[in-house]
Amino acid sequence: MAYQNILSEIKENILYVTINREKALNALNAATLTELADVIAFAGKTDDVRGIIITGAGEKAFVAGADIKEFSDYSGKQGEELARKGQENVFNAIENAAKPFVAAINGFALGGGLELAMACHIRIASDNAKLGLPEVTLGLIPGYGGTQRLTQLVGKGKAIELITTANMIGATEAEKIGLVNYTVPQADLMSKAKEILDLVKQRAPLAISAAIKSINASVNSNMGYETEIKAFGDCFETNDFKEGVSAFIEKRSPKFSGK
Repeated sequence: MAYQNILSEIKENILYVTINREKALNALNAATLTELADVIAFAGKTDDVRGIIITGAGEKAFVAGADIKEFSDYSGKQGEELARKGQENVFNAIENAAKPFVAAINGFALGGGLELAMACHIRIASDNAKLGLPEVTLGLIPGYGGTQRLTQLVGKGKAIELITTANMIGATEAEKIGLVNYTVPQADLMSKAKEILDLVKQRAPLAISAAIKSINASVNSNMGYETEIKAFGDCFETNDFKEGVSAFIEKRSPKFSGK
C-alpha cells in the first residue's frame, strides 16, 4: 500500500520505519495504525529484512500518544474493539515478530507512543526523551498492552506508580528502572540502534526467532520452559546450526542462510 503517514526504507538489511506526522507530534491515528500493521507484516515476510528500527519524524517526539479526537465519543464496545484491533495488528504483532524491532525514542513517548516502544524488543532513548502513560488524566487506562508490558519491564510497584500518577520521566530515569536499554545523545540515536542490529545480523536468523519466541513465552504464558525446550530442539534441524558448528570447528566466521 502507498503510505501517507509513515516512511519506510530498507538499508543494509535493516527496515527503517519513521512515523511521519511531525506537526501532530507523530500521534497515532487510525490511518497510521493501519499503515504500521501493513509494514510490520511486510517486514515479517521479506527475507531482505533482518531487523527493524521504528522512530518518529523530527526531534520533538517519537510518538506523543494516540489521536484522542478520533475516539472521544466512543462507546464501551467501540473502545474495546479499538484496543483489541490495535493490539492484534500492531503491538502484539511487533512483540511476537520473528525479527527484532528496535524503538529509537527521539523525544516524547507518551500513551500509545510509549506502548509502541514497549512492544519493541529493544528500546534506545535520546537524552531529551520524556516517557509516560497519561491515560488516567483522560479517565482511561493504557489500552494497547501498556499495563502488561510496563509491569513486565519495571515491576508491579513502579508500573502502578507511573500509570496512576501519569507522571513523565526522563531518559536517564527510564534507563535506571529498565524501561529503556540505553540513553544516548540525540545525534547518536540512530547509529546506536543500527549498531545493535548490525550485531544481530551476524547471528543465525532462525535462532534469533526461536529466542524471541521463548523469551516472550516466559512472560506471556506458563509455557516458557517448554517453549524454550521445543525451540532449542528445532534449531538442531536447521542449516544454520550445521553452518554455525562447522564455522566454529573451522575457526571462521559463519555464513548463515536463515534456513
